[in-house]
Amino acid sequence: MNKSGRIKLIGILLGLGVAVAILVVLLRTTSLGEANTWQRQASPGRLSASHAFLENNCAACHTSVRGVEAANCTVCHANNESLLQRQPTAFHGDVGSCRECHPEHQGGKRPPSTMDHGALAKIGLRQPGEKDGPDSERALLRKQLVAWINRQENAGGTVTSHPHVTPLEAVLNCAACHATKDRHFKFFGQDCAQCHATTRWTIPEFRHPSPRSTDCAQCHQAEPCHYMPGHFNKICAVVAGQPQARVDQCYLCHQTTAWNDIKGFGWCKCH
Repeated sequence: MNKSGRIKLIGILLGLGVAVAILVVLLRTTSLGEANTWQRQASPGRLSASHAFLENNCAACHTSVRGVEAANCTVCHANNESLLQRQPTAFHGDVGSCRECHPEHQGGKRPPSTMDHGALAKIGLRQPGEKDGPDSERALLRKQLVAWINRQENAGGTVTSHPHVTPLEAVLNCAACHATKDRHFKFFGQDCAQCHATTRWTIPEFRHPSPRSTDCAQCHQAEPCHYMPGHFNKICAVVAGQPQARVDQCYLCHQTTAWNDIKGFGWCKCH
């Protein structure tokens, strides 16, 4: 071998030596519980406080090539009875996807939950027909819903019942999750999107009828204590200075500013 060949060989051997040395260092850090040096360097950000114990264990959530899979989440959360047995959150048992509404790597102070109604609708639309076949009733229903969404979006979403609810969000059944929060006691039905948007419960567009209106009972149901024997006439009505008032005569005692703002009395904590 000539001098030039020997120099090249030495260079190759030195390069291999450096690579082996780096590998040895990585293996040593692995044995010391710091195998995740490369993981920390590749991480897009810190995990939330609830998942901080997985900070250096990417494989707990991520599957190679596929990314974050719901199966990895259920390893820890499958037996979360407080989540699965409550009506508003029971849908998690069938949703089959987590990452759309539970993003991570947002920092330690931010909880891993961001409600995305559009993403939830897309997840729901993926499910009908997946196991039943393309000609099943569920698959046909999904096809019709997708076609309706596309028509609405192309038309600017003018047929949806609320200006701040997208056509995609409009296919959701609000009452399936929010029935327990219905302060109207189903008086207005179950189509929450007639009035409410998906970003917040408050309705900026709502204008209350005149304070002189006497039709309060058309929309408002009295508090349960008003129906307790003797309680309304002996306590509530007396406090408001209306001992002869009936339960359905809300306007005699209440202001339209807030239910707890009692005429002639002021703010009352009992309601």
